[in-house]
Amino acid sequence: MISAATGEPAGILRRAGPGYAPDAKEPARINATLLALVRNEELSGMLQAMKDLERTWNHKFNYPWTFFNDKPFTDEFKKRTSEVTNAETRYEVIPKEHWEVPSWINMDLFDESVKILEEHDIQYAGMMSYHQMCRWNSGLFYKHPALADTRYYWRVEPKVHFFCDIDYDVFAYMQDNNKTYGFTINLYDAPDSIPTLWPETTKFLADHPEYMHENNALNWVVDKSRRPDHYDKANGYSTCHFWSNFEIGDMEFWRSQAYEDYFNHLDRAGGFFYERWGDAPVHSIALGLLEDKNRIHWFRDIGYQHIPFFNCPNSPKCKGCVTGRFTDGEAWLNKEDCRPNWFKFAHMD
Repeated sequence: MISAATGEPAGILRRAGPGYAPDAKEPARINATLLALVRNEELSGMLQAMKDLERTWNHKFNYPWTFFNDKPFTDEFKKRTSEVTNAETRYEVIPKEHWEVPSWINMDLFDESVKILEEHDIQYAGMMSYHQMCRWNSGLFYKHPALADTRYYWRVEPKVHFFCDIDYDVFAYMQDNNKTYGFTINLYDAPDSIPTLWPETTKFLADHPEYMHENNALNWVVDKSRRPDHYDKANGYSTCHFWSNFEIGDMEFWRSQAYEDYFNHLDRAGGFFYERWGDAPVHSIALGLLEDKNRIHWFRDIGYQHIPFFNCPNSPKCKGCVTGRFTDGEAWLNKEDCRPNWFKFAHMD
């Protein structure tokens, strides 16, 4: 699948130049930011991820970094992160109303649900902050006042690695080539964490058939051929999803009426708390149904690792990862790769 040499994407590409200098009087940068949800205690992991991305890409383009936290950032966090980039750094606190558990969530039911999830070995089931994070990443991050005038974002998590030199403006690529969403890794989810996500989605679609895009990726969303056990446990959803710890996106999609209505439906259903719905399957189902699949792009040329999975291109621009390797964990993890399904039902872009 990745044996052929991996080059840059086709289409319009903008190169680094004087307009990308941090203090450029007429900046070439478009309306975009690097974005991280991170705690003060994750500073060392954040610095490592920043250094990787600055070395491989952002030192050429100097896009701002916007950091989010449910608590104020420390002076040390601000100082240390600002030292590893020439770009602007911004530090934002998440509004309480975006982070607190919604009033309609029954905490007794939450406690009972956690027991069931833990019986199925669902990771982080009992960690309330994880549920809050998944909900915020699913439908609230782009509503933060600090992003009100920002259109594109690149999500970066602590401890991730970037391996390949990228010599074009990735955000401008999205804009100039009419792309909504970019990913590197496509995985199967734990079906016991999302048993009612697809049933709730079908309820929503029954009420809003007009939101389905005519060039959707429904076949990818509901495929059962490769992992029928996942399909059955998830009640009709393949569990294939774009691994959203890396995502480059156009927030206009999340701000659309279709996605707003979909997120509100899911939010009221309670699955962010009574189950462990992640932002990855929520974003992926929405993109697969409500967006033109031609506007979803695999950044095959961006070498990336979030333990235990890789996207490692066959390119002389890459150093530090093994070409084509999907995981350096146990061999059974290779079956978690869902990229072949995306290529089968969507296309190679």
